[in-house]
Amino acid sequence: MGSVVRSTHMRRSLAGLLVATAVLTAGGIAVAQGRPETIPLPQGWQPEGIAAAGTTFYAGSIPTGDIWRGDLVTGEGGVFIDAPDGRRAVGIHLAEGWLLLVAGGPTGQGYVYDINNGSEVDSFQFTAENTFINDVTMTSTAAYFTDSVNPVLYRVPFDGSAFGEPEVLPYSGDLVYQEGFNVNGIDTTPSGKWLVVVQSNTGGLFKVDPASGETHAIDLGGADVTGGDGILYDSWRTKNDRRCRRAKGRPGCLWVVENRDNLLTLVRFGAGLNSGKILSQTTHESFDVPTTVARSGRYMALVNARFGNETPATADYWVTQFKRPR
Repeated sequence: MGSVVRSTHMRRSLAGLLVATAVLTAGGIAVAQGRPETIPLPQGWQPEGIAAAGTTFYAGSIPTGDIWRGDLVTGEGGVFIDAPDGRRAVGIHLAEGWLLLVAGGPTGQGYVYDINNGSEVDSFQFTAENTFINDVTMTSTAAYFTDSVNPVLYRVPFDGSAFGEPEVLPYSGDLVYQEGFNVNGIDTTPSGKWLVVVQSNTGGLFKVDPASGETHAIDLGGADVTGGDGILYDSWRTKNDRRCRRAKGRPGCLWVVENRDNLLTLVRFGAGLNSGKILSQTTHESFDVPTTVARSGRYMALVNARFGNETPATADYWVTQFKRPR
């Protein structure tokens, strides 16, 4: 049986951090507390995004735009959405109990599917210029797509049943695009008052006004999350871990996947989302450039994109799963 070793109350300094490690049993699928630690995806799948509802997970394929649907308990699954030619699937997000939103990467597009039957609900062409539509989240009134190349958000209004025309929301304030790959992951606070984004190349976290695009840096006290990819807001409530409970003046926590460092980092927010502190960093021996994370009850599930693999079209890909670190 494999295991995950956790390190808590850790802060990143300029000198770096010690990293927790894990050991997997060789041969077969290792099991973590009754669930598979690794769940295989098809060869050549090249995943980047993952989302989960209950024990059902969805994982997109970058080169095809297809969506895999599987079970986090049995490990079984199959192709759920066979996307039209020319589509890509990068970040994905479940919303409203029936919508699956997909970021289309270099296509400049976004897609929405119905998880009840896999049918297409809507699609958007945000731009025909050089772009990389990387991730997506949704509030009760709009969907928001990030662009890692251009300093804008794409906002798509939602009235409860249908989407409106996309809008371009330029960033203002503290967030400044640099050379390289910029804003990547995005999520929203439960109230929808703020969006949170990670800037991969600088390691900065920012809160974003969803109406104006105004940004404010979240002070990590000298730490950073360079290589931050997918992010997931967390307001977990348990007797064993009250650190991330949402209450007055305590906004909860954020999971950040630092892809090439093979880390799942937990950041606790300070009041007003103005500051944050790294609480823990977790790694796993089966990590191979994880990119995004989903939560299924007490478990975390991450897809391994394996960026840099020399034979991506034929390589093996998988989901890593373990109990939520405390």
